[in-house]
Amino acid sequence: MNHTGPSWDLYRTFLAVLREGSLSGAARSLGLTQPTVGRHIEALEQAVGFQLFTRSQRGLAATEAALELRPYAEVLSSTAASLLRAASGQGAAVKGTVRVSASEVVGVEVLPPILAALRERHSALVIELALSNAVEDLLQREADIAVRMVEPSQKALVVKRLGTISIGLHAHRRYLKRRGTPKCLEDLAAHSVIGFDRETPDIRSMMKRMPKFDVSRFALRTDSHLAQLAAIRAGFGIGICQVALARRDRHLVRVLPDAFELKLETWLAMHENLRSTPRCRAVFDALAAGLAGYVER
Repeated sequence: MNHTGPSWDLYRTFLAVLREGSLSGAARSLGLTQPTVGRHIEALEQAVGFQLFTRSQRGLAATEAALELRPYAEVLSSTAASLLRAASGQGAAVKGTVRVSASEVVGVEVLPPILAALRERHSALVIELALSNAVEDLLQREADIAVRMVEPSQKALVVKRLGTISIGLHAHRRYLKRRGTPKCLEDLAAHSVIGFDRETPDIRSMMKRMPKFDVSRFALRTDSHLAQLAAIRAGFGIGICQVALARRDRHLVRVLPDAFELKLETWLAMHENLRSTPRCRAVFDALAAGLAGYVER
């Protein structure tokens, strides 16, 4: 193995091939030519002393050795991105890049007006918005600031509790006119219910609070909360939605409010090393104020 160490460019290319599954896909994502990507992989294989990929009918398949290297390459990628964000905001001015992580629904339906007002105040800010229902690691700097629906358990974080978001069952008026309004949870057996596909530990914990809610009869299953919301708005059936969000649409009606209600604790968190960074402090404070207002409404 070459102990001088491969350059970061080789690891970046390696990670792109892992993610894309082909040299051509990696080349497109990196803005390189396919031969250049191939040379990078060959150089990295020579440096580490073993094969990283094998060819298959579906493209390139990662070897077990390559899969063992993947988390380290991802840490390098995250660190490099964090370095660039930090470098972009040096000085006392509110400028540079801040990466914000949030769930799909919050990122699409709630944050845009908050971020628009923030950008009006600080025109030199650049926001990277990472939408995922997974919890990104703030200590590894996968994001600078995160909006979370579970209390952060990691130390070395600045954490602010924003309140609770109510979750209820909703349907479009058109659907209820066509199918009628259920009077109890048992009536949902005669309705088109929109729900999740895979039962995660968080969902299992939530459903334990609603033992009479039958998850076996879903007419539409999807793990995308945005897709669930779109189906509710389209009149597909009855689904779970944030109460404050549904109130914005006069066509959406809450059903069985006394029988079905869940509360989501909402938190804002960032790495404690960023608390004195002007750009991160400005974004954190704006998100805290904007989201607190949304939660209160």
